[in-house]
Amino acid sequence: MSSSGPADAAAAVSLWHVVDQATIDRFADATGDHQFIHVDPERARQAGFGTTIAHGFLGLSLVPALFWEAVPGDEEGVVIVNYGLDRVRFTAPVPSGSRVRARFEQVGRERRSPTDTLIKYAVTLEIEGGDKPAMVAEWLIVRRAA
Repeated sequence: MSSSGPADAAAAVSLWHVVDQATIDRFADATGDHQFIHVDPERARQAGFGTTIAHGFLGLSLVPALFWEAVPGDEEGVVIVNYGLDRVRFTAPVPSGSRVRARFEQVGRERRSPTDTLIKYAVTLEIEGGDKPAMVAEWLIVRRAA
């Protein structure tokens, strides 16, 4: 995948968003993942987390909404399609009540057809005040022109 030039170096960053217990509980209900580290503050504390933590996949599921906030692009006649993820890693827990934001850096671009361009973003989900990001990934999207 080739790079499209100097514009790739600039990262787009979303606003900060709180990941509260109500959000974690709704995600647990939606996915059926009620592991105690996510829904039971006392047991999560005893397990060494201090409090409940968000599911890694909850953080990952925030990526599209944070992307549209950071990289607005409602172009007439253009559709953005999720193509997949590479190298997803959950590198630090997100304690309930934390604020997170996403950083998107375009790291590749490849013309696939006259209408389709595959774009790769390095995505970092940051925790406010954290030493390490909550998640890193490479996200592939297809930009399709009508």
